[in-house]
Amino acid sequence: MNFSPGPTNLPAAVEAEVKKLFDSERMCSMYLSHRSPEFISILEETTKLAREVMHIPDNYEVLFMHGGGHGQFAAAPMNLCTSKEDKATYLVNGTWSQRAAEEASKYATPIVVSSQNKDGSFTSNPSLDNIDKDSKYIYLCSNETVNGIEMHRLPKLGPDSPPLVIDASSDFSTKSIDWVESNVGLLYACASKNIGHPGLTMVVIRKDLIGNQQNICPGVFCYKTNVEGENLWNTIATFNVEVVGIVMKWILQQGGVEEMETRSIAKSSMIYDLIENSNGFFCTPLQDKSIRSRMNVPFDICGGDQELTKEFVIKGWEQGIVGLRTKTPFGVGKLRASLYNGVSVENTVKLATFMDQFMKCKQKS
Repeated sequence: MNFSPGPTNLPAAVEAEVKKLFDSERMCSMYLSHRSPEFISILEETTKLAREVMHIPDNYEVLFMHGGGHGQFAAAPMNLCTSKEDKATYLVNGTWSQRAAEEASKYATPIVVSSQNKDGSFTSNPSLDNIDKDSKYIYLCSNETVNGIEMHRLPKLGPDSPPLVIDASSDFSTKSIDWVESNVGLLYACASKNIGHPGLTMVVIRKDLIGNQQNICPGVFCYKTNVEGENLWNTIATFNVEVVGIVMKWILQQGGVEEMETRSIAKSSMIYDLIENSNGFFCTPLQDKSIRSRMNVPFDICGGDQELTKEFVIKGWEQGIVGLRTKTPFGVGKLRASLYNGVSVENTVKLATFMDQFMKCKQKS
């Protein structure tokens, strides 16, 4: 049971289908030419399924690009700002939006609206009152994996506001998106959390925003170039595209993105409720329940007791529970349970049971 923040497991049924790709008599997409009729059929099907799952309107293009989130930190300002003097508002509520703003400063003038506390931590979302109306766009990260902060619904700023640019890498396909009411201009999602394997980034760009790129924008990051090349301007990550298609098909079979959200609420509530009822044995740094991430639950044991934390991690590993101890901004002795679509409700029950048993054992001793 892998609770890593990513890369992480895909749903078991998806992994079984992926295995069949290598057992099949037909040539696996990993070895197909990206311009072959066979692969183009796979690409078209994956795009169609992604549109269906996420209800993507027809006035948006769907791209499959390289470079991950860091690539898009640069690609967004290079494509949407015509010069470095153009302004863009960055709503900074955690590690990744902060890093995105820093990268954007090379290609635009970011207006940073931050919720960072004096101690450097993030425990809230920034106010929407200080948005620069002259900005080319408003940037936000809808789920901050490191800090455990999520915007469960995108702000509805109206059609007269600058378009939203969204890093949805860790919560894409876990909840619905109101593309029109939220004035979404650009959304990107790295595949390795909920929709596939590392090495592929899905980009959804509104058509009216295409074509304003700076001259310095490399072709590999240029939305116009990739749209005109029909996702084939350079060699696309063929195998990963097919995996994304399998994931999207699985989501539809399960009941769609609405069912994914129902499961996410159930899974995260299970862990947060246990933490809340542990009388301080477990603790999360986020007191505002309305912004607690359903994807990534940060917590510590007895205020970050290092010996207890080490024992907890080892005993969890012995029971097949891995990925809880990863880099966090909260220091030594901090943990994080990531509950992406690939983590089943049953696996979450096992994690909660293990946490409860560990707590009761230590409280008795």
